[in-house]
Amino acid sequence: MATVKTSGKGQVVLPKMARDRLGILPGSLVEVTVVGDHLEIRPLPADPITALRGTLSAKTSLAKGLIEDHRREVKRGG
Repeated sequence: MATVKTSGKGQVVLPKMARDRLGILPGSLVEVTVVGDHLEIRPLPADPITALRGTLSAKTSLAKGLIEDHRREVKRGG
């Protein structure tokens, strides 16, 4: 654990060890959350769309599911 001092503007410098471990580079965005009596700092992905790719994967695609629904509807005469 490292101890850092706040500046007059409330800024802190994240220790190099922590920046390196979490991949925080100059200009990186971080999320700061107040949790009870402390702060949590989490790095945000540079490209959130790429970071989320594949997290909502399903066994079948939505398009395939809609096509199957349509085929069943046509068979029923609807």
